Amino acid sequence: MAHWLESPQAQNPIDELPALRAHLDSLSELTFTPQQRASALDGLYKRGFLVIAGILPSLTNSMLPVERKSRRVVRSVLDLLQGLADQTSALVSLFNSENLNDTRHAPELALWRSLHALAYQLMISNVIASPAPTGVWRQLHQTYQYAQRLDLHGRVPHGASSSLQHIYHAAVLLGCSQPASLTPREVLFLAAYFERFADQIQIGEMKPVVAADSFWVDPDRDIAAFSCLRKPLIVAGEIAPIFFSCERISKLLKAQLTELEAGTPPLHINLPDFAATSAGLGVLRRLAGRWGDSGKRRYNRRRQNQRTVLATGIDGLWSLYKAGEGAEVELSSWMITNESPDGYAVMHVTGKTGKLSVGDVVAVRSGTTGDWQICLARWAVSENPEHLELGLQILAPKAIPAILAQTKGAKGAEYLRVLVLPELQKIRSQKLLVVAAGAIPKKKKKLLLVVDGKNIAIHEVFVTAVDEQTGSVEILSISPDESSC
Repeated sequence: MAHWLESPQAQNPIDELPALRAHLDSLSELTFTPQQRASALDGLYKRGFLVIAGILPSLTNSMLPVERKSRRVVRSVLDLLQGLADQTSALVSLFNSENLNDTRHAPELALWRSLHALAYQLMISNVIASPAPTGVWRQLHQTYQYAQRLDLHGRVPHGASSSLQHIYHAAVLLGCSQPASLTPREVLFLAAYFERFADQIQIGEMKPVVAADSFWVDPDRDIAAFSCLRKPLIVAGEIAPIFFSCERISKLLKAQLTELEAGTPPLHINLPDFAATSAGLGVLRRLAGRWGDSGKRRYNRRRQNQRTVLATGIDGLWSLYKAGEGAEVELSSWMITNESPDGYAVMHVTGKTGKLSVGDVVAVRSGTTGDWQICLARWAVSENPEHLELGLQILAPKAIPAILAQTKGAKGAEYLRVLVLPELQKIRSQKLLVVAAGAIPKKKKKLLLVVDGKNIAIHEVFVTAVDEQTGSVEILSISPDESSC
């Protein structure tokens, strides 16, 4: 094993996984002294996380549902992480005062690595929109409880950049951010964000406040934190639940958003570069809003088993509204599992889903009606390559296909396909413009739209607000330029 750990890494990090898992399995089958076991796990842990870091970028471009080949790789990564979590945690009971001089044999490092491996399992599951592996949340909670009993939770192990408490809180915060509503890049972005600012979490022994930014954890249960708004605090097991508040980190989020919107570079406020992108700004806004509003549903859901047809993407929807049934648009069949006046939960039945991810704009048609509703994919869950469920928010009952004309200096003009959504009585008084993410310069407020209906009409409009930003689209409130009338 020592010889293999010193050998160069394979060019393709995926090729390293079988050997890593085989060597890790051999540790549980062979007899080693505590020092030998700790030294071997030190090498396997470091090499394992280098390999995982090399694999992660290949998962960020996956479309839903994630294909079988990628899932096999993820399954192997999760098994590796589970093995590392189990074996590093088991080291603690083997350590004694005679071998603690070596920093690789410190119990806080073993528990830190176990927490880190468990947190990575949860994050990678979120990257592929899959439920967390059974038992991981409970193991994470109880490993941290064990560290607390040993009074190690506040320590920063040698070679680590944060305490055990920080690692645990960052994992819990990611679970509170509704990761099913995030794209792979957004999951990685928020994981990096919480790694930097998890110290803003407020742990309380007092009676929990029923607020959107308040949560509680039951260490005896295999589940993420519960919202105090959605589920009242329940004392069921022997271990007392943990209450915490995100009020302070929510205020930090809003302050950072203000600075980003004012043009402050992310680096100047300790944020990843992704924070300045449309997707980064969008996910920060959604998180700040989620932890700042009541969080209660406006409408009750009603169970359904009705079929619907779905089309995806701005270009596909533009063609659909332009050419109607004659459009060459790929359609897929779905079943509505529940519905409310503002949206649906749907499950894929047949047909190719195309390039589909959370944050995409889609159109659905139910029953025999010919009307296509415009929706935004809010969340996704995919347990296997044949399974995909989406949460859809209805944006409008119809859309108008239009062309956005933009000057490109000496290069001439650029013409983009966009969708115009009508005003909705009692909901919004302005029209919405749906464009591809990053298509319009941030400071550009005046736009030229060409609508080809019965007659060609040219409209000058102003952008009055950014309603939504995702990795796929931007949804802007627009009003007519009265001066051009």
